[in-house]
Amino acid sequence: MGDNIKEIPPRSGTAFTIDAGQILTVIDPLGGQVADLLAVSRVDTAEMISSGRTLDYAESIYLTTGNLLYSNRSNVMLEIIEDTVGRHDFLLTPCSEATFRLCYDNEPPHQGCLGNLHHALEPYGIAEDAIPVAFNCFMNVPVDGATGKLKVLPPLSKAGDFIRFRAHMDLIIGLTACSAPASNGGSFKPIHYSIG
Repeated sequence: MGDNIKEIPPRSGTAFTIDAGQILTVIDPLGGQVADLLAVSRVDTAEMISSGRTLDYAESIYLTTGNLLYSNRSNVMLEIIEDTVGRHDFLLTPCSEATFRLCYDNEPPHQGCLGNLHHALEPYGIAEDAIPVAFNCFMNVPVDGATGKLKVLPPLSKAGDFIRFRAHMDLIIGLTACSAPASNGGSFKPIHYSIG
């Protein structure tokens, strides 16, 4: 692992700041692992990444190189500048203890990405109830065109695949190595990231 690359251990999360113009690279080092990404404005933490605004303006649920990620105030937060996978999710909310209770009959309870994001972002004054839908890097959620039914399938990412973002404003980033078994093909692995 290079000097600039940091690791998020399996089923955990972190938070950090990046400045406008900096590049954030999220890497799947072993393949088949989702990372939930949350972006919050450093100027006003009530301004956060918005799935609804982004999908509306992109006119697509599948975002990749060239797409912009917008805030709830319709400001560009991040731009996807390089993407070796091409399939990510911006529909499903971060998994939580309730997700494990309601969706996973045989899994022990876990705070999930919601809890991990909350604990990582708490020092920045972000309340758990304020956390919106995150951009789920590498998550594979196909939608049936006829019925609209969602499926959660294993990620298409292979070892070393990455997605790279350019920040369009000064941001607080929350980032996880996802904890939901279905999202990760039944296994849990680390996520790497770098800032340049």
